[in-house]
Amino acid sequence: MAQHNGKFVTYYRVSTGKQGKSGLGIEAQRAAVAAYLNGGDWTIVAEFTEVESGKRSDRPALEQALAAARLHRAALVVSKVDRLTRSVAFLSRLLEAGVDVRFADLPVIEGATGRFLLQQMVAVAELEAGMISARTKAALAAAMRRGKKLGGNRGVVPGAKMQEASRKALLERTTKHAVDIGPTIRKLQADGATSLRAIADRLNEAGIPTALGNGKWQAVQVQRVLARLPQ
Repeated sequence: MAQHNGKFVTYYRVSTGKQGKSGLGIEAQRAAVAAYLNGGDWTIVAEFTEVESGKRSDRPALEQALAAARLHRAALVVSKVDRLTRSVAFLSRLLEAGVDVRFADLPVIEGATGRFLLQQMVAVAELEAGMISARTKAALAAAMRRGKKLGGNRGVVPGAKMQEASRKALLERTTKHAVDIGPTIRKLQADGATSLRAIADRLNEAGIPTALGNGKWQAVQVQRVLARLPQ
């Protein structure tokens, strides 16, 4: 089994309140995750435990785990695929959450290929989507062999609609990031980080990336995030 490196968020679930209080089942799930990580240079940045019925889709701890994974740019690790759900629709929504989800009992389900394989388990229609993608790539490769120029800057100036679409996409991304990081900032404020600079320093110390992930937190970035949070 391969070793795994990087940041991880773990999600554990038990089906009854009794199991949740006693820890029954949780330790087995932790052991499965540890065996999956198998040494390596990894860090678990957050752990979340849910006491829920598998038939329910409103799982606050799972939502928090997904937010933490996005915030830290970490992978979400679950001990077994049935710890999440047996619902095709719910698992499909999970795959659209923008998080790299790993399952300890399915070690090959990771990365781009793993996501494709996992999608096959929940929707046969994804197979056709993969075939279309493969055919498109083959067609593009054939066009390149014929000497046709693909991609690159051809002097096209983005129109107003393209610029507006780009602006909306950036706004959506930064707003989503603000929602994910909001609880962390509120906790830092409660712990005494009252100035924008102090909050930025704490976020940098925690290794939490900015919305664009291309630099360190500055006071002005914290101010923009706070402006997007509900008062």
